[in-house]
Amino acid sequence: MEEEKEHEVDEIVERAVSHGRSVKDVLIEMKNTSELMVDLAYSSLLTNSREIAEEVQRLEKVMDDLQYEIEALLLLSARNVEEAADLAGILHVALAAENIADSAEDIIDVVIRGIGDHPIYQTMISESEEQIARIVVGPNSELVNKSLGELRLSKRIGAYIRAIRRGNRWIYHPDKKTVIKEGDILIVKGDKPAIESLRAMCSS
Repeated sequence: MEEEKEHEVDEIVERAVSHGRSVKDVLIEMKNTSELMVDLAYSSLLTNSREIAEEVQRLEKVMDDLQYEIEALLLLSARNVEEAADLAGILHVALAAENIADSAEDIIDVVIRGIGDHPIYQTMISESEEQIARIVVGPNSELVNKSLGELRLSKRIGAYIRAIRRGNRWIYHPDKKTVIKEGDILIVKGDKPAIESLRAMCSS
């Protein structure tokens, strides 16, 4: 098991080097991932949604890989002791993002263990103007093969797509050029009518 983990870490490091990703790129992705995890974790708790909780678990694996990647990049960037000391601040920020992600996983633990259905959460939902939902794009959806610019979802129904999971790849803050594909999992923010409208559009 330990050898398997070491091999996995080696692959992450090799990928980081071969793809030519910068420390800045990885740090931005860690920020986006941890922010999304917190939003999803609270949504999972408030709606007692195991599906959303499982998305948080998937993102935790992404964060673990990013942590290994940024550590590798920082080690490769340091040419001497002085530079290593300067880079320590960046590592501190990366570890803080990882801690935020860990906290999100702590929040969903009550949902995963089946003890998250409490009346207080229903009260919080009723008082919340916006919610976050996980919606799968079906094969007959009117969204398939259309860009967000064409769909104009925020203006039409008031729904905002925070992120898209396409297989194992995440698209954060999709823009108007982003094209929706069949099977995409949309992480959506909006009020209840907006989310229900988008859910209908994705399944029609």
